[in-house]
Amino acid sequence: MPLKRVILELGAGNDLHGGDYTKAALRAVQDALHHSSLSLIRSLDLDPRSAQVEVTIGVQRPEMVNAAAVTASMPLGQVTVKVVKGGLDLPAEHGHDLAVIASAAIAVRFEAP
Repeated sequence: MPLKRVILELGAGNDLHGGDYTKAALRAVQDALHHSSLSLIRSLDLDPRSAQVEVTIGVQRPEMVNAAAVTASMPLGQVTVKVVKGGLDLPAEHGHDLAVIASAAIAVRFEAP
């Protein structure tokens, strides 16, 4: 059966001091999750464990994100994480610190009847 996207939620997160890309990514995911209400899943009597969840993270240095930590932070479904170039890095004026801004998109799909 084909999968149908029933939820698309977006979020942004940052690590203002320390340049931790995973921390910024996790905060972006949490921001997206806090904007979502999964009442649709309950209303349609869908099994949340059967959800196909695709998380896309955008940061300037994708290789610095621990995708396994992002996967572990998701509350339901079969999760895949893709990390791509995006987001924003803001170096401190004197070069001693780095602020990292990450973007997250979470798509949830279910099999269509």
